[in-house]
Amino acid sequence: MRKDYRKKNHEYSSLGSSNHISVNIDCRLPGGRYCAKCCYNTEMPLTKEDIERIEKLGYPRSYFVQVDENGVPRLRNVNGHCIFLDPRTGRCKIYPYRPLGCRLYPLVYVPGEGVIVDPLCPKARQVPKDIVNKYSRYIIKLVKMIYGEEVLLED
Repeated sequence: MRKDYRKKNHEYSSLGSSNHISVNIDCRLPGGRYCAKCCYNTEMPLTKEDIERIEKLGYPRSYFVQVDENGVPRLRNVNGHCIFLDPRTGRCKIYPYRPLGCRLYPLVYVPGEGVIVDPLCPKARQVPKDIVNKYSRYIIKLVKMIYGEEVLLED
């Protein structure tokens, strides 16, 4: 059974400004290109704050937001990658303004497991446990705000 998330409040007041929240992973590959694996076929949810911040850069909502069947706004994919990815360099065109979910990656929430380092990330083994502990609360808050408290209770 699919849930309708359209009615969820996408206000992020309990996180305040998310600009200071960021898991810093060196994603450079030999030769200077960036990995960007997480930017391909992304399903990254967007907060109201994310959308407003990106709109202030001059991008219309219709350019970068795709609303899924549950009413959750997500980053749009073009040619199999995030709309803001430069596939030649592997760099994000809006990196300082990227969504909170991107800032927290490779940390993800998995029902039944909690917050983990995404094993699909090539740099997953380089993320120390203290980083997971430090940023887990932000992942949990993000999940609650986008999907609601009941998603966490389903574990």
